[in-house]
Amino acid sequence: MTKRLTEVARKAGVSEATVSRVLNGRGGVSEATRTAVLTALDVLGYERPTKLRGERARLVGLVLPELQNPIFPALAEVVTGSLAQRGFTPALCARTIGGVPESGYLEMLLDHQVSGVIFAGGAYALADASHEHYRRLNDRGLPVVLVNAGVEELGFPRVSTDDAVAVEQAYGHLRSLGHELIGMVLGPEDHVPSRRKLDAMVRAADWGADRSRVERSSFSMEGARVAAAKLIERGVTGVICASDVLALGAIRAARRLGRVVPADVSVVGFDDSAFMTCTDPPLTTVRQPIETMGQAAVDLLVTQIEGAGVLHEELLFEPELVVRGSTAPAPRG
Repeated sequence: MTKRLTEVARKAGVSEATVSRVLNGRGGVSEATRTAVLTALDVLGYERPTKLRGERARLVGLVLPELQNPIFPALAEVVTGSLAQRGFTPALCARTIGGVPESGYLEMLLDHQVSGVIFAGGAYALADASHEHYRRLNDRGLPVVLVNAGVEELGFPRVSTDDAVAVEQAYGHLRSLGHELIGMVLGPEDHVPSRRKLDAMVRAADWGADRSRVERSSFSMEGARVAAAKLIERGVTGVICASDVLALGAIRAARRLGRVVPADVSVVGFDDSAFMTCTDPPLTTVRQPIETMGQAAVDLLVTQIEGAGVLHEELLFEPELVVRGSTAPAPRG
């Protein structure tokens, strides 16, 4: 008990006596100090006293699919900073291979009486995945925001990049450089953002039922290398990828086949994640407005927490084409 008091006091920046007063429900403590103590208790993983468990902490979960793709740490930086400015303590949960699943993190967050959860790139973006843990959140009325496209029927507020505009920008850029054989490396077939990108490409390129210029991959560099190699061997000279990581895999595929990027094959990514100016060549990509989207996600969540209602419509943010060295005029002959 003494150890717990010491740890909570240090975390909250108050005395042990103040922590004791809060935990025992005594007066003489300001609301701000009381909130700080309860939040420290939650963050450190201690159970609240029974009489305090009915109150939600000013703790917000941020659940990410990984941290290897630089776009997710970038989003986490925006969201956690914005939450802190609004007086909330962020709890970052990032999944790893063989680690805690998304539903497991959710159980932990619920045990800590979180005020709400922001998800990015979770099972909600996969149409064939289990969505039962999201429905439990809906049943509880817990404030939730999803970042980027998800299955429609979940009914949570969504903050997304406009995938159709992204593809139109990438395709228009490659066509302006004279490329006629343009392919795509996308995520799994049930990945909703990839579906949106494909639908936009079908319209832009007038593909009809032909899908010979589409290859699927997990969101890994090696998976993309295998997928892009198939497209390049079919004669594709321009490749549009569903992420920057996939684009780097496509560049690796071209090189292993003896092609030069961008002289023989042009590659366009999606995200504009960190260090894409430092790749060889620097990557042409479609930039997601991560800062604006992250702040919008926090605004939507806080609005729900404060009881001001839920915006069910999806907020679509326009991306921006960033032209660098991985694209060039189509090879002649």
